[in-house]
Amino acid sequence: MYSKWLTGELATEFKTVSCMIKIYCRHHHQGKPLCSECQHLRDYAEVKLDRCPYGQDKPTCNRCPIHCYKKAEKQQMKTVMRYAGPRMLLFHPFLAFRHLYHERKAVPSSLTPKNSNRHKRLAKSKADNE
Repeated sequence: MYSKWLTGELATEFKTVSCMIKIYCRHHHQGKPLCSECQHLRDYAEVKLDRCPYGQDKPTCNRCPIHCYKKAEKQQMKTVMRYAGPRMLLFHPFLAFRHLYHERKAVPSSLTPKNSNRHKRLAKSKADNE
C-alpha cells in the first residue's frame, strides 16, 4: 500500500487509490492480495503519480486539466472509483474525507518546470552520488 518513490501529498494520494483498488478487487475478484489486473492498475497509478507535472501541488484527477492515463486504464480507474468511492467512507473514512476536501482545492494556474516527484527524486539521487 505504500510507495517506494512517492512522498508527501502524492504518497497520501497513492494510499487512497491503493485502498480503492483493494476494495474493488476484494469485492469483484476475491483478491486477498491483489489480482494481476488490479496490481497492474495500482502500479500504473504509482508511475503516473510519480511523473505528474504538478508534483506535490497535484489536483485530484477529476479536476486536473492534464489527462495522463491511457484510455483503457482511465476507464478501469473510473470503474474502480465509482464502486469503491462510496465504500471508502466505511473502510477508510479519514482518507475518504481527506480526498473530498482535496477535491475542493484550486487547480494551480501554471506548471513549474521539472516539478514532478520523479524529477526531484532523480535530481536528489544524482546530487547524492556526486
